[in-house]
Amino acid sequence: MALTKERKAEIIAKHGKSSKNTGSSEVQIALLSRRILDLTQHLKKNPKDFACRRGLLMLVGKRRRLLNYYKNTVVAEQYKDLIVNLGIRK
Repeated sequence: MALTKERKAEIIAKHGKSSKNTGSSEVQIALLSRRILDLTQHLKKNPKDFACRRGLLMLVGKRRRLLNYYKNTVVAEQYKDLIVNLGIRK
């Protein structure tokens, strides 16, 4: 369920300005989105995994807070582009 090194590096390269830019809001949101997608697929197969469900809800909340921060610090067009690229509905 965890992200592989290759997949994580790919996400960082795509959303970060450089390969060492792992702490930017864009990269953190993209990584959380990928983990949320993986956990969602897991929960479709295992609907009674309540510990996983709690973790998923915590990740969704964390991503929501990061998106609110990102929205308030950048231009609205960048925010909309990020949401469209990640397939997040808002």
